[in-house]
Amino acid sequence: MADDEIILSELDDEELVAQMFDDLYDGLKEEIEEATHILLDRGWTPYDVLTKALVGGMKVVGDDFRDGILFVPEVLLAANAMKAGMTILKPLLAETGAPRVGKMVIGTVKGDIHDIGKNLVSMMMEGAGFEVVDLGINNAVEKYLDALETEKPDILGMSALLTTTMPYMKVVIDTLKEKGIREDYIVLVGGAPLNEEFGRAIGADAYCRDAAVAVETAKAQVARRHNVGAGAR
Repeated sequence: MADDEIILSELDDEELVAQMFDDLYDGLKEEIEEATHILLDRGWTPYDVLTKALVGGMKVVGDDFRDGILFVPEVLLAANAMKAGMTILKPLLAETGAPRVGKMVIGTVKGDIHDIGKNLVSMMMEGAGFEVVDLGINNAVEKYLDALETEKPDILGMSALLTTTMPYMKVVIDTLKEKGIREDYIVLVGGAPLNEEFGRAIGADAYCRDAAVAVETAKAQVARRHNVGAGAR
């Protein structure tokens, strides 16, 4: 089907962005890299490429994942393609001081080595314009505390896939309370065995049932916090 091959550089900006949405959806990493370079060469700011092309495209992926049209393997492929574009943009965004939506420290709790859900959340959060520091798996409370102190994020995300490791989330939240820093962070929790009731019981700000919900919740919580910060306290 060589005749049908799309030459990305021949598309105008609008067509190219639409094509990027399709390529992200299909997880086509090289095409996303090429298109990102083309838009930058055409004078697009890194921030516009990020928000209009990559984040816009990932929003479609996120919506379809939430609605059960796409599944984890496809979303991981899409997120991987998104990451390829982000790798090009990251240093440029740092130079231009582009506005950041927020920052998140995320990790799977102590005793738990599951990370597919967490990785998905990390990728989708990056895709939505958040800076994400991923601590990986099996994190003790000290590891979370160190990261919070060093990174100064807006959000702490914790994940667990085992019923036996779920209670450790409360250990982390209780420690934040003891140290008087609980109110400094938005705490989001997630993982298959959790539910909203559990999230409330342990004192998290919200339970997120999947990566798409995590992104929406994080955006809403950060926006609310900024509004409160701007108003009279």
